[in-house]
Amino acid sequence: MNSLAESLGELDPSNAATYKMNGAMYAAKLYNLDGAFAAAVANVEQKTILFGDRFPFRYLVDDYGIKYYAAFVGCSAESEASFETVAFLAGKMDSLSLPAIFTIEGGNGKIARTILDASKKSKDVEILTLNSMQSVTDAQIKEGLDYLSIMQSNLDVLKKALK
Repeated sequence: MNSLAESLGELDPSNAATYKMNGAMYAAKLYNLDGAFAAAVANVEQKTILFGDRFPFRYLVDDYGIKYYAAFVGCSAESEASFETVAFLAGKMDSLSLPAIFTIEGGNGKIARTILDASKKSKDVEILTLNSMQSVTDAQIKEGLDYLSIMQSNLDVLKKALK
């Protein structure tokens, strides 16, 4: 199967070398980012995160061996977690002594705060945000926001939670 760079080169042979070079550079950046995620997770004892929100990061946690608990599976359209779910997640926060609870960008954090309010010993836990890239705007793209910068930011946030 041809790579995107090869396909573009076939359509535009005069720029084939540029497509190939840019493709190789981007692939190297992705490879380095993947290595940074793997390294961040490799040496931590607590490889569990808790989401007080929808959970669009299944591939991420599966790829890096991170265990997770979430108020909703995937990108559920539900907006309220059940009492049982909140109680379960609050108990997990307490029993695992997790240093953070996650939400996704654009969320209001209400469920995460409710989970923390229901916990017995995790009330001062930090609420962190991971960017699922579901609401990136044209203005943000024009300012230079891209997949690599978002994922680097997510890596930085994840490191805070796995310390």
